[in-house]
Amino acid sequence: MSLGPRPAMVSAAPITDRAIRVALVGCGRIAQNHFEAFEAHSKECQIVGVCDVDPAALARAVERTGARGFDSLESMLAGSDADVVVLATPSGLHAKQAMQCAAAGRHVVTEKPMATRWQDGKAMVAACDAANVHLFVVKQNRRNATVQAVRRAIEAGRFGKIHMVAVNVFWTRPQEYYDSAAWRGTWEFDGGAFMNQASHYVDLLDWLIGPVESVQAYTATLARNIEVEDSGVLAIRWRNGALGTMAVTMLTHPKNFEGSITILGEFGTVRLGGVAVNQIDHWEFADTHPDDAKIAEASYATTSVYGHGHKGYYENVFSTLRGTASADTDGREGLHSLELLIATYLAARDGRRVALPLEY
Repeated sequence: MSLGPRPAMVSAAPITDRAIRVALVGCGRIAQNHFEAFEAHSKECQIVGVCDVDPAALARAVERTGARGFDSLESMLAGSDADVVVLATPSGLHAKQAMQCAAAGRHVVTEKPMATRWQDGKAMVAACDAANVHLFVVKQNRRNATVQAVRRAIEAGRFGKIHMVAVNVFWTRPQEYYDSAAWRGTWEFDGGAFMNQASHYVDLLDWLIGPVESVQAYTATLARNIEVEDSGVLAIRWRNGALGTMAVTMLTHPKNFEGSITILGEFGTVRLGGVAVNQIDHWEFADTHPDDAKIAEASYATTSVYGHGHKGYYENVFSTLRGTASADTDGREGLHSLELLIATYLAARDGRRVALPLEY
């Protein structure tokens, strides 16, 4: 990634003597998870603005939060004193909006994917560097207790050499979902099953297993009337020698069925399953560890594929803004999964193996 040297730190002064002022742009489906997280951290933050171009969605957000409503990002930046702006807008808008916020001196939290184009993602990072503001990319699945347990096992070397990994995202998005907004299912604003719905699972390929050496892929639009793919398969080779697959579809009947990751190692076998890696289906290692006795407690019930990680995610955001922590998922960290996504689409489009990094 050609971004130049990484800054030692963001120079903006930590916020230590008051609540952190938060504003949110895009009051649709995922915004509700952010509102729940803000409510859980009510002693840490104050919602000072909400923004949406849809008057009905904006009215609902104003009623829920009590914050001032704005019908454009420009008016919100001019009319609010937010320290940090959360982008829960269509993915194709994230880059332009992040750069607008950075130019106004505001920290940025962006939902996944951080952008739909590789150059846009890099431009977001560069703009926030230049403005000395933080850029956070939402990766709340990393905060799931099940995923955290696997991460600890990998860091402790319990798997030994990891041989094979399989990820499945078998969900459903009916035609009505795509028809609910003109931007859904478009290349410009949304991306397909890999980039939109499975983005957090693509993130786990790098964050859990390690840097990817190369990918090959097929994508297809099998049943939905959309520009992008509703299904796809990915073959992966990691730099550590592991091989893996990822299968994604939004055509599961009649409802979301599975979001899983299976890891097969020299000394361990683990499968996280459920609808959103929310339960540990199998946990077996050659050695023993204190974590083993607590594995049953890590699984949790959920009816949402979003999981419950936003609250934990914002703990890190607010601690970073207060100067007591470093960002777990900053813009550069977000670029890892964006690079994998772009490589996947290039491999599928051109029918070839794509090696990473995309550029040197």
